Amino acid sequence: MSTQDIHANAVLDLKGLTCPAPLLGAKKLVDDLLEGQILLLVSDCPGTQDDLFAWARQTGNQVLKAEQIPEGGTGYYIMKGKGKKTIKANVLLDIRGVACPGPIIEAKKLLNGMKAGEVLKLVSNCPGVHADITSWAATTGMKLLNTVKIAADDYEFYIQKT
Repeated sequence: MSTQDIHANAVLDLKGLTCPAPLLGAKKLVDDLLEGQILLLVSDCPGTQDDLFAWARQTGNQVLKAEQIPEGGTGYYIMKGKGKKTIKANVLLDIRGVACPGPIIEAKKLLNGMKAGEVLKLVSNCPGVHADITSWAATTGMKLLNTVKIAADDYEFYIQKT
């Protein structure tokens, strides 16, 4: 989904309220949405971003986009997910702070030593990692089971060896 195509099904403006009020308000409205629907939460509390990304990671929802709102505050587009998906990883590679192509090189080394069907959880904050991992998995025949944005620039990739 292109961020230009994002249209909110509901809007919640909580400017002026401090944390955890924006998160609690978002949770209440997202709980009432249908899967795939989007809430635009507007907040000017500096802790909202970290709270939302952590909550989304735990609940299976997704923060699609954050942008400055001309009227003040930040708008967070939150899409309701199916609920928390638990994928059991056999191996964890947390390689935050390593520039591309480092994450792919290290993931390849680990996957070469894994059995078919096993899952590698790769955590990275390299700026180009999302596109790189998606393309690499498709090219090599590895199965990208899930991608989770866990913070503004941090991703978790669940890659299954085929």
